[in-house]
Amino acid sequence: MQRMSRWRAIGAVVLVAVGMCGLAAPQQASSDNAASSAVVTFTLDFPESEPTHYSIAVDANGHASYECTVKVEDSDEQTYRWEFDVTPGNRERIFEWTKQAKYFSGKIDSGNRKLAFTGEKILSYQDGQRSVTVRYNYSSLEPVRQLTALFQNMAGTLDYGRRLTYYHRYQKLALDEELKRMEAQAKNNELSEIQGVVPVLEGIVEDTSVINVVRARAKELIQMGSGTVAGR
Repeated sequence: MQRMSRWRAIGAVVLVAVGMCGLAAPQQASSDNAASSAVVTFTLDFPESEPTHYSIAVDANGHASYECTVKVEDSDEQTYRWEFDVTPGNRERIFEWTKQAKYFSGKIDSGNRKLAFTGEKILSYQDGQRSVTVRYNYSSLEPVRQLTALFQNMAGTLDYGRRLTYYHRYQKLALDEELKRMEAQAKNNELSEIQGVVPVLEGIVEDTSVINVVRARAKELIQMGSGTVAGR
């Protein structure tokens, strides 16, 4: 009888251990799913700027989407959308800075009303376990400042893509000056994710109706984008 009781006790311990493992696995899976579904979004609303509104969303896998609202001559506002993949380095920076900013759960805005208004900025973080959105004009938190600068540089690149698409279709003579400005900003490290607009630049390079100097500028920017990818 004592031997049977001892085996029953051992069996009960084994069952409890197995049960605990069964509980741990779903919890781990839930955590992993939350991380893989995470998305960081930056939005800017600034009526005095062009575009007046834009947002960039980057997910944990590095896939990104850009959307902006622009005023077009003799028409209402139009929405432009573009999808691309960010470089691994910037993807890691975005999520690391978000983590350092405590997923935007604390106070973000500096509260200094003497600062010039530079547009309403919104940062949001979503995954399977939390959803946080904050609004600010200026933040003194370093990770938020880094995120803001990076997203604004990305938006600058993507808006070049929008304008180049328009000029290539309707005003080819405007391409040269636009590419000059883009090249200058890229060399001053004022743009990010140039590889995100490579399809637009390739369309210009391959168009024999575009003058050679313009095609050469576009090709050089493609090479700069390729260098960014290589350097991560």
